Amino acid sequence: METQLEPGLYIVAGPIGNLGDLTPRAAEILRRADVIAVEDTRVSARLLRHAGSDRPMLPYHDHSAEGVRARLVERMASESVALLSDAGTPLISDPGYKLVRDARAAGRRITTLPGPSAAIAALTLSGLPTDRFLFMGFLPAKAKARADTLAEVAALRATLIFYESGPRLSDSLAAMAEGLGDREAAVSREISKTFEETATGTLTDLSARYADAPPKGEIVVIVGPPGEVPPASAEDADAALLEAMERLPVSKAAGEVAKKFGLDRRGLYARAMELKA
Repeated sequence: METQLEPGLYIVAGPIGNLGDLTPRAAEILRRADVIAVEDTRVSARLLRHAGSDRPMLPYHDHSAEGVRARLVERMASESVALLSDAGTPLISDPGYKLVRDARAAGRRITTLPGPSAAIAALTLSGLPTDRFLFMGFLPAKAKARADTLAEVAALRATLIFYESGPRLSDSLAAMAEGLGDREAAVSREISKTFEETATGTLTDLSARYADAPPKGEIVVIVGPPGEVPPASAEDADAALLEAMERLPVSKAAGEVAKKFGLDRRGLYARAMELKA
């Protein structure tokens, strides 16, 4: 066995499909750690065999008792603990942030080994804007909660990233079209695997595509930002100024409307004084 690691927590990013994407440094950590905390021992066993690791595994997931986390943090005082998810970077729509939080609170050494992430990989495949994006994880299963979640981000000028399952995909895409508008989108699946596929089109088109043929495998949905907002008319600005002046002093009302519509504050202030007169 290779020499022991310094005690602490090692956050290890694993492949999202192709085992060849495991970095040499990650493989080394998996061979040298005292214990490896994993979501599913059956899934991680294959990766550990690929890395040449025979280190013991300990199940750690969303349903683990708090005592499991506490014992792991305690072990980090004298042992090296590697955290490994079923695929990709731990903590990204996976359990783990509480372990990192508690380890830091206990003064343990924490190291991360960067690597694959399905969300970022799908973003690069989508052909949609990448300068500003928001990772949304999985949408809620219930229609009302899903609609509320989409309403929260509908006006955000950013590309949105969702994880989804095959059976829910068509309905989720239809809900996105209704809640966000029929935007350009991309659906990526089986990234880095033999049958990798990315389909692009509007949310409505993609929903229809998968309605009768739910895909298998891990799925990422990328939704483009909303289109350009048309410039506000003079009537819109006047109406907004009158409403704002009922609540605010003239200067603050002009500032609020300027920010809302992207208009010149000084011009709006002068117009507000005319309306007030």
